[in-house]
This record gives sequence, C-alpha cells and structure tokens, in this order.
Amino acid sequence: MRLEIAEIRLPLQPFTLEVDATLQAAASGICGPSGAGKTSLLELIAGLRRPTAGRIALDGEVLTDIGGGTTRAVFLPSRHRRIGYVPQDGALFPHLSVRGNLLYGRRGGDLPAAVVDVLGLGPLLERSIRQLSGGERRRVAVGRALAAGPRLLLLDEPLSGLDSALRERVLGHLRTVRDELGVPMLYVSHDLAELAALCTELLVIERGQVVALGPTAELLVPSAGFALRSAP
Repeated sequence: MRLEIAEIRLPLQPFTLEVDATLQAAASGICGPSGAGKTSLLELIAGLRRPTAGRIALDGEVLTDIGGGTTRAVFLPSRHRRIGYVPQDGALFPHLSVRGNLLYGRRGGDLPAAVVDVLGLGPLLERSIRQLSGGERRRVAVGRALAAGPRLLLLDEPLSGLDSALRERVLGHLRTVRDELGVPMLYVSHDLAELAALCTELLVIERGQVVALGPTAELLVPSAGFALRSAP
C-alpha cells in the first residue's frame, strides 16, 4: 500500500489541517491530542470531506486533486474509492441483524467466509445488534467494512470505551485481519500501547500539523508504558 497525502489543506476551528506525508505500512497509526484533526484526515481520505487544496493518491490512483489555475479538480466519490471506513460509533443499523449489517453495501453474493471466520462472527450472524456486547459490535463494524472488499481500511478509535480484556481480544482480531486478509489499515488511537501492538508506522498530528512520521519502534519509548520520544 502506498498512500500519498500531498500538501492537503482543510480549514478547521481554530486551525487549518495541513498534511504532507506518504504512508506505506500494512498498518499505519495516527495519533495526537483530541481535536488535532485525526478524524478529519480520515474523512478526507474516505472522500467524506473535500479539502481546499492538495492531492491524495492510493497505489497510484488519484482520489483527490484540488489543483489551482486551469487544472481541473479531481474528487472521486466515496462510493468509488473502495475504502472501508469504521467511525468511532461504528454506525451499525440497529434494525438489522448482524448478517444484514454485514451484507449492507455489498454488491451481491454471500458473505465472505474469510471475514466471518477471521473476526469470529459465525455465532453472531442471526443476532440483533441490540443483543451484542461492545466488543462484538466493534467486530461487526469492522466486518461490515471488510465485506465490501476494500483496498484500504480506516479505523477511528475502534477500541475506545472497551475494558482491557475486550480491547485485547478485538486487537487480536485486527492483527489477524492485517496478517491473514492482507487489507492495509490506518488506525487512529490515543492509546500508544495499541499503536505499538498493531502498527509499524506512526503519523503524529498536533493542531493540524504533522510533527512526526516514522517507524513506530523509533517514535515510541516502551519503558513505563509507552510515550512519544522527544524530538532531539
């Protein structure tokens, strides 16, 4: 996976999100304080927001190109980007079963067995969303995004609000998605231990600005939990 985010600009309050970075890992983490612009960046990549300037390309295909002058702007609709997006609330449909949620947005055919198996969703397929635990809901939300056959998966704080045992269980499923299904992912989290366990590349954003980008092992200090390494 090669995701190019070139000179992207998006006015927010009270700052402007400005990102110029290339991400290439199977799992790339995005971290920073609350309100730093992390979710807005995911929405730009997914095609849910349009920047005022900049270019986004995935594996050589231009998704967004807001050029100036006589250059015609490119903005591929989100439904054509083949990017799976799991927002913080999961956005599941409570009136549908687990099976119905997984099939939503899928263009015909049965459920992909690999997705059901990897996420352990088989016993849940006929259950109502209202009957699920928090961890089960997170797995279904990830499964629905994967069932559409994305080439990139965007995860926004997927483990927030879960206790440590559930968090580790869902994190294990995400590692299996990374390793067995081979779907690259961008993973937003405040939890540096989660990022260290899943992501090999890390992008750090503060007030809309990229302050660090590099291998996770080089940016995080493992002693006493995890902390961001101070700039030299």
